[in-house]
Amino acid sequence: MTAPRDLRLRVVAAFVLIFCISQVHWLPVAVAVLAWTAVAAWFAGLERHLWHRLLHVEGFMLLLFLTLPLTMPGQPIFSIGVVSASLEGLGRATLIASKVSACVLVLMVMLGDVEPVRLGAALRDLGLPEPIARLIAMTARYLQLIRDEARRLHDAMRARGFRAGSNRHTWRSYGNLIGMLLVRALERSRRIEEAMLCRGYGGRFPRRAQAPPSRSDWMRFAALAVFGIAVIGADRL
Repeated sequence: MTAPRDLRLRVVAAFVLIFCISQVHWLPVAVAVLAWTAVAAWFAGLERHLWHRLLHVEGFMLLLFLTLPLTMPGQPIFSIGVVSASLEGLGRATLIASKVSACVLVLMVMLGDVEPVRLGAALRDLGLPEPIARLIAMTARYLQLIRDEARRLHDAMRARGFRAGSNRHTWRSYGNLIGMLLVRALERSRRIEEAMLCRGYGGRFPRRAQAPPSRSDWMRFAALAVFGIAVIGADRL
């Protein structure tokens, strides 16, 4: 998966691939696309922390394998009393998990190492309204800071002897944690706004005109688009 160097084409190519993958309905094609994206991510040198993000997504996908086979009618695989798991439900869960995992890998390979400021500028050049582009860039920039703040607050609770359990004290403590996190996030946002105003911010991020994409970037974009179309064609055969 050779991504275009131009970030604007890279964003468009990522969403074209995601759209094409989302249209797959045949399980063998979905599994093949997942295998292709995994191999491409491996050869692209995807960083370890990005692979860990994929594991987080797979944790949610486990819910599909626990619920769809039990709720979707079809040929039973096994039965326990009145509860039975269907082969069709298992196939549908595998199809959805394969497509979601492939789409996440595409995003991580294409945009996983892109700085939020560059991503916001690329989205703005593609015609996204300034407030939405600014919101995406700022959210991506400060989400990690808020996550670190939550980790520090949780460590402080554990240092004071807090142990999670299924009781009123635990839920009250987590409620206080969320409230304190919101208060600190609000204070941080005010400080950031004041710092931006002191630097002359007037509602728009300064940006310079970007050079047009090179011929090689257009060729890479065309190759990815053709691959996406080929995936849909193979699924419809």
